[in-house]
Amino acid sequence: MNAPDQRVLPLVVRIERATPPERTDALEAAAMAVLTLLTDERAVSGEWAESVQAWETIGIRKVVRRARGAEWRRVEELPGATVTLRSAEVRVHPPIPLDAWPKELSRLQVSGTDLVDSAPPSQPPPGGVVLWFNPSLDMSAGKAMAQAGHAAQLAWWGTDEAARAAWHAGGLGVTVRTAEPWRWAALVDSGLPVVRDAGFTEIEPGSRTVVADAPWLRAGGLRPAGWGPLRDPSR
Repeated sequence: MNAPDQRVLPLVVRIERATPPERTDALEAAAMAVLTLLTDERAVSGEWAESVQAWETIGIRKVVRRARGAEWRRVEELPGATVTLRSAEVRVHPPIPLDAWPKELSRLQVSGTDLVDSAPPSQPPPGGVVLWFNPSLDMSAGKAMAQAGHAAQLAWWGTDEAARAAWHAGGLGVTVRTAEPWRWAALVDSGLPVVRDAGFTEIEPGSRTVVADAPWLRAGGLRPAGWGPLRDPSR
């Protein structure tokens, strides 16, 4: 039997030397970039659909790389979509085989995404999607961007059609925050979608990194078969 077609979703964050993005902006832009790809007609029924389906069936691995200047301009010429959110620009590309990265992406660095916030983020607005990070884990911004993308994807899968339509009409916005220890303890036992990391980089396999929270998810959500890192490929 042939091995499954291992694929990864590339995310590229623009980091210019003089104007790096705020960390929270980059994390939220990454989450929105994943949602943008999942709702793009090219991914739903067009030229990216087969690749996206293969990627979702096996796993939802994501890799974040950084670009600036001419590197970023070359990245923008590849198929994909760019999300601009306040100080951050993140480009998402359709899933690609692990051993077939285009040279414009393979040349980019993975390290060097240690972004910071210039001020503490405000409290999240009520009624929206909040991606709560585990306060006990220390992750680079690149790693955290991938985790935010995973959490947004799990939230999307757990959202029914009516809530999806409203979320999409509102611009697919998400808020990323680090939970206080007391809040995190309650979140991981709440039944909400939780990201468990595969352990490829930085943290231990199985670590719970992010919980996706929204009013409709608290009401039960869809809970598709394969809840967790995979979803039911028949859906």
